[in-house]
Amino acid sequence: QVQLVESGGGAVQSGGSLRLSCVVSGYTYSSYCMGWFREAPGKEREGVAAIDSDGSTSYADSVKGRFTISQDNAKNTLYLQMNSLKPEDTAMYYCAADLDPYCTVSLRTDPYNYWGQGTQVTVSS
Repeated sequence: QVQLVESGGGAVQSGGSLRLSCVVSGYTYSSYCMGWFREAPGKEREGVAAIDSDGSTSYADSVKGRFTISQDNAKNTLYLQMNSLKPEDTAMYYCAADLDPYCTVSLRTDPYNYWGQGTQVTVSS
């Protein structure tokens, strides 16, 4: 069974940094896509960053230049390095996996069929 477990969230001040981690277990596919999403109270879940098994990436305009998605295949772990955090980055952050071998990097939620439980990020001004 595929499982995704996020960690690394917390409370920081504006301008601070956090690194989120997502440990993935239960599959050994060589081709996949992974993504980070966030959901703020009263707002729809939105894509933040995505990556495929070849290392191609995509970022939401709101985080370009501040966030970096990466992966460590040896550790089956997905990361999201978040720098220069702003209060508007406050949200529950989720990692997700699309195990379609022909997947393409996407910030849409519908291609992803496995989700973690989320980790809270709170940025104060």
